[in-house]
Order: sequence, then C-alpha cells, then structure tokens
Amino acid sequence: MPRPNDEVEALLREYADLLTLTSGDAFKARAYEKAARAVAGYGGDLSELGPQELRQIPGVGKSIADKIAEYFERGSITVVEEARARIPPGVRALTEIPTLGPKKAAVLYHDLGISSVDELVDAIQSERLRDLKGFGPKTEENLLHGVELLRTSGGRVLLDVATKLAEEITGRLSALPGVARCTHAGSLRRFRETIGDLDVLVAAESPVPVMAAFRELDLAAEVIASGDKKTSIRTRTGLQVDLRVVPPASWGAALQYFTGSQAHNVRVRERAVRAGLKLSEYGLFDVETGELIVSETEEEVYARLGLPWIPPPLREDRGELEAALRGELPDLVRTQDLRGDLHTHTDLTDGVASLEEMLAAAAARGYEYYAVTDHAPNLVIQRMTDEKMLAQRERVRALDRTYGGMRVLHGTELNIDADGGVDWPAEFLAGFDLCVASVHSAFTQSRADTTRRLVRAAENPHVHVLGHLTGRQIGHRPPIDADFAEVFRACARTGTALEVNSFADRLDVRDEHIRQAREYGVKFAIDSDAHSVRDLAQIRYGVGTAQRGWLTADEVINTWPLGRLRKFLEKPSAREA
Repeated sequence: MPRPNDEVEALLREYADLLTLTSGDAFKARAYEKAARAVAGYGGDLSELGPQELRQIPGVGKSIADKIAEYFERGSITVVEEARARIPPGVRALTEIPTLGPKKAAVLYHDLGISSVDELVDAIQSERLRDLKGFGPKTEENLLHGVELLRTSGGRVLLDVATKLAEEITGRLSALPGVARCTHAGSLRRFRETIGDLDVLVAAESPVPVMAAFRELDLAAEVIASGDKKTSIRTRTGLQVDLRVVPPASWGAALQYFTGSQAHNVRVRERAVRAGLKLSEYGLFDVETGELIVSETEEEVYARLGLPWIPPPLREDRGELEAALRGELPDLVRTQDLRGDLHTHTDLTDGVASLEEMLAAAAARGYEYYAVTDHAPNLVIQRMTDEKMLAQRERVRALDRTYGGMRVLHGTELNIDADGGVDWPAEFLAGFDLCVASVHSAFTQSRADTTRRLVRAAENPHVHVLGHLTGRQIGHRPPIDADFAEVFRACARTGTALEVNSFADRLDVRDEHIRQAREYGVKFAIDSDAHSVRDLAQIRYGVGTAQRGWLTADEVINTWPLGRLRKFLEKPSAREA
C-alpha cells in the first residue's frame, strides 16, 4: 500500500492544482505545494500524528493540518471533493500534459470551454488558441508534442514509485517460509527511467504457497493470471506485477533471463548457440546431450559464455558485449563511492527542513562533505536576498565540522537567465564555495539561443556545475532543445561539471547524454537536489542513471577527496588550466 505520507502529498498537490484552476489564488496554491513537499519529506508516519503534531511540520499550518487530520478520519477531504466537483475531470487531465500547467489549463477552460485532451487537439488544429494571450504557434507545437508524450506514456511510472512498490513486495515475499531468494528484475533492475510493469523473481522449491501469498497481498486489486510458474496481479495504482518462481538451482539463469533487456538477451543467446549451448531461464544446457552446464549464478552463466558478469544497467545492447570481450567494461560508480552531495536545499528557500536537520541527515549517511545550495534571487518566488544568503553563509561556517567532522560547503543554485547570465555580480559569487547553475524558465527558446545560453553559463568562471541540464520533468515537461554536443565541448573546455540530478522525475542529464559527454572528457556530479531529509536517499536513482551512462567513480567529482574537489573548484586558475 502507498505510504500515508504519499497519499496526503498527492492530495495536497492535487488541491494546489485545483485552486489554480478554480480561484487563480497563486499564493494559496504555493502554500499547498510547499506543504505537499513537507509531508513527502517527513520521516515518520503522518497517520500517527494529531493536528497539533502535524502543525510542527514546516509548511503545515492549522488549516492544512486540519485537512490532513480529516483525511485520516474520513478517508477524504471535503474542500478537495468540492473543488473536484467544480471542474470537469477532463480539465484536470489537461494538467497532465507536459508544458501545460494548471494556469493555462484554467484559461483554456474558462475562455474556450476546453475540457478534454481531444478538445484541446481540435482547438489547436482549428487555430482557436491563437487569440489567447500566451498561446502562439510555438505553444501549439509544444502542446501537441505534450499530448503525444501523454498518450504514449502507456501508464508507465517513475523509477522511485516502482522501486518502493518492488521493495515492499520483495520484503513481504522474502519473509515467507521456503523462500530462498527474492528480488526484482526487469527494467527496474536496469534502472530504466520509467517502468511499465514489475518483474519479481523468487527461488523456492514449492511455488504454490508463494503464489497464494502473492495473490492475497492487500495491494492487489486484480489477479490477471495465476499458475505455478507465473502469477500476475494489477495493483490498486494500476501497475502490473509479474511473479515468477524458479527452483533455487536455476536462480542465476532466471535472474539473467528476466533482467533483460530483450536485445541484450538475444545477443547472449546467440553466443550460446554458437557454442553448441542453449540458454533459458532454467539454465545453460548442452544442446546435444541436454546436460545442465551452469545455472546457479549469473556470473557462472556469463563466464561459461566467455564473458565477465555484465552489470544490469549496461544490459541494453549498446556495446556492452563488445566492451566485455575487449576487457573494457567500466568499473561503474556506486552509491558508496560518493563522499558528498553538492546540490541541496533548506527551508531558507523551497526546502522543508532546516539547515541543521539537513546537515545531521547528511552526516548520518557518512558523507565527508556536503554543500548547501539554496536558490538565488532571480528565482523571484523564493524571495532570496543578499542579507539572507550572507547570514546563511555565516551559519554554515559556524556549523562546519560540527556534524561528525563533515565539512560543510556554502553554495547556491543560480538561475541561468534567457541570455545565459546568472544571479549576482562576480564579486558576490566569488564568496561561494560552489555554484550550481540551472535553467528554471524560458524553456521554449530556439535551439540556437538555448545553446548560446548554456555555453555562456558554462563559460562563467563562477559556475562549477550545470544543474539538471535539459530542464525536463518526465511525463510533464519535455527537455529544452539545444546542440548538446556544443554544450559538452564548452563544459570540457571550461572545466564545468554536468549534474546527474537524482530526482526521479528529472534524472537529468539522462544516460545517453552522459555517454556522449564522456567522449569530450566532461566530469559529472551526482546530486540529490534534496528539498527534505528524505530526499537525500534519492541519490541512488542518480547513481543508477550514471551507471546506465557507463560512468566510473573517477569521472564523478563528488567521489573525490575534498582536497581534489577544492582544486577543481578553484577560481580562476582551474578554468585556465
């Protein structure tokens, strides 16, 4: 079942959108968005808190706390139900279209009566949007592309949603008597950015009790198919989960087979055929005699085929077999290689935890260093001032080394303006230990303008990292259009790192860009972009994306010792080297 916190987060986010659609009260909508982030980042179980305790969570005032308490008492929130009733469901569906937020959806509904995705497409094709302020030909093009993305998403879910569900299921099945091993496989094990269905694998001598327990899980809304070898359910959130049970002796072959990808497995089976062998989920067999050769571990299966074990994130038939045969598989970066996190936020801007809370959580993760990078003033909604930032710097300096000896770096996340400029003059920027620069607006610039914008930011001697480079939000906002090869050349030339942003709806830069940028010698930072204590753990998704991009630890600047990192951050000599 979803965590109570996740359920409340979804309701508060929905209500924020509904407020925008019904009243246009941007301030109130932002309050509910902030509260949604706060409850998502709260480490305990909200359902165990009373109204007074809920009000202790940053961003949760009396009104919101009362609504949360109402949800746990009634199973719903009256004002949310009332707001839903005032808006046709089709209008709410419009907000799911990438590039179309609730404000524009409200304009389309109130001014043109558009209340469904199909009606929007018809209106674009008949050019009815062009009389609306802010809806020109370029907007129409972006909306049609967004509709296409929405229609082709096919009910796929983000990596974090699939991971939480998989861990819940495997945790329950692993506790059953007779279960020798249990894990998830498929595209989730390969860290694909979205997941269409879950594959769960169990090793047990008797599949019957395992299948029965799986069918009876309280998260199952429907049993699609059931048998001794495979059972499929659909969860209450609509995601299909396939369970396969194999004998313990077949574990390695089954894990290799069901991890995929299909293209990778075809190439592996071709090697088996050429060697007079047959590979299936039950093992590697001699074709002539039918004798089982190996099956217990993946390593044995690959070794018998003349290959080293290939890490799952590489199994996409993108050159991994050729690299394996040459002995050139990368030693992939791991979560435990990270010595620190270089992009995080506090409640000084849009985070929901205090500086001290974030530092304590970072130290508990064993980090040697940690950067606080709250937003700069050009993101006006965050109301940053020079005085606030300087006061935070003073506090950071005072707290340095006080959390288990962890070094604390004072940084900021700058905004890359439409012309490539950033917040604050050079003399103010020089006081930061670290500057991340990111695009937060003007997402629809031309390819040439966007490329110049990013290159100029990389050339800024005070910008160390380009954050979430393409600005995409998976399923909601497409990436900006740029000549990324030119951007990568600029990053390599200036010594500017690219961020692998670990938020599951970003994973930006994506794996294809990582592989391309590596060819230019670009360095990377795998960052959580945490806005709460709980967000710090998201860094594992960034690591998975980095692995899909074939990154090694030495190519990631926050795996380096602090001395080496500081040398990379030096100004201006590091840029001139």
